[in-house]
Amino acid sequence: MKPIKTAICSFGISGSVFHAPFISVNPNFELYGVWERTKNNARKRYPDIKTFRSLEELLADDNIELVVVNTPSVTHYDYAKKVITSGKHLIVEKPFTATSSQARELIGLAKKEGVKLSVYHNRRYDSDCKTVEKVLKDGLLGKVVDAEIRYDRFDPELSYKTHKEIPTEGVGSLYDLGSHLIDQAIHLFGMPKAVFADLDSLRPNSRVVDYFDVKLFYASHRVTLKSSYYVKEALPGIVIHGTKGSFIKPKGDVQEAELQAGKIPGTKDWGLEPKSQEGLLHTEIKGAIVKKKIPTLRGDYMEYYKGIYEAIRNNKPLNITATEAMHVIMVIEAAQKSNIEKKTIDL
Repeated sequence: MKPIKTAICSFGISGSVFHAPFISVNPNFELYGVWERTKNNARKRYPDIKTFRSLEELLADDNIELVVVNTPSVTHYDYAKKVITSGKHLIVEKPFTATSSQARELIGLAKKEGVKLSVYHNRRYDSDCKTVEKVLKDGLLGKVVDAEIRYDRFDPELSYKTHKEIPTEGVGSLYDLGSHLIDQAIHLFGMPKAVFADLDSLRPNSRVVDYFDVKLFYASHRVTLKSSYYVKEALPGIVIHGTKGSFIKPKGDVQEAELQAGKIPGTKDWGLEPKSQEGLLHTEIKGAIVKKKIPTLRGDYMEYYKGIYEAIRNNKPLNITATEAMHVIMVIEAAQKSNIEKKTIDL
């Protein structure tokens, strides 16, 4: 089948690091064009592509089948709506939208127009998340009773991307980093029954949420999601405790670093963590106590794009649906309400 001609709506870190490399090396896609208002950075790297100076110009090109909406989060709803009504399939960067009502509207509109709509929750394909998923599926911990997923940094300075520091709907670390953690939690454990959250702004002069501690309540266990810009010494990325034992996994996925270094996706050792980052399993197997390192599975964001191809060309179910992404926004809204009202919010 012919490659899917794809256009990207910006060529900052998201476009140049997380999307273009995968689209350009996958024979099932063609990196057809990029929207850059004044610059030509994309053509310097990909000389054969088209450069668009406006979204309207991009959407008017009938050759384009798939559009990646990877502009600032405050624009996702408006731009996605325009893409859908133009009749093109689309991928929206996380966070999907600022509100669940916006997400629900886009889902309905995409269904009406007959286009595929997915959200780029690529962190499901981190080596960390994939390895934990296998440990859980193999039943190595028994029944889960408690879990914690973290995404920390040490970066007290405000972002040079000013749109990330303006208090607007859809802005702040709960949307930015939190959407990754929430999606992983829902992917691993399902939708929670209730949410409690402590949100704060800790950096000097910060006006947006840059710290969060969110608890997701399930029928038989809790999941804690945490992030701070003041973590100098890295803590484990994922910790799972069950009735038989525990699994502790350092945050070790290498794909972002590989992409920023210019490495090409799909190479022989792509997405392979160093052995030092293996997770520790301490559990009971067949009556015997076992304490050992577990080999980490390969991380691979290309799995996301493989799923997009199958959905568009072969009409298979999307590997990450817009409804799943809407559930992430619903949890964020519940967390915001919990923080304001200082109470647990039922979902």
